[in-house]
Amino acid sequence: MRISDKGLDLIKYMEGCILHPYLDQAGVPTIGWGSTIYSTGDHVSMQDRRLTQDQADKLLDWQVAVVALAVTKMTPGGLNQNQFDALVDFAYNVGLGALKGSTALKLIMANPNDPGIATALKLWNKIHVDGALVVCEDLVKRRQKEVELYFS
Repeated sequence: MRISDKGLDLIKYMEGCILHPYLDQAGVPTIGWGSTIYSTGDHVSMQDRRLTQDQADKLLDWQVAVVALAVTKMTPGGLNQNQFDALVDFAYNVGLGALKGSTALKLIMANPNDPGIATALKLWNKIHVDGALVVCEDLVKRRQKEVELYFS
């Protein structure tokens, strides 16, 4: 499947676009629409050059395509577009490895309409700060938006 405009808009809304390298809330070097890695496989560093808007948009398109393909391979057929878009946003944010090992994915594989999926997704609301897991209000909001999209 491919992400819809609604799904892409959710990623853009939640990530925002910053054209220079910055540290995200967890202290990870990030650029553009929340990217931590380039299509070359290189990780973003604080010494990287500023992107143009076109470069940031192309990086987003590449990263979303990679995530969407992986989500397609991980999930059973029968997901509707909103469910797929929500999972792509989730994986874009937390990473494909996190989705692959998540309780949410196990529930989706068993029954993509299981209401317990909402609870499982909402557990992913923390970031590491000084070695401790701390609830991040931005992630609480993001998980809520993903749940709303998934079940709409």
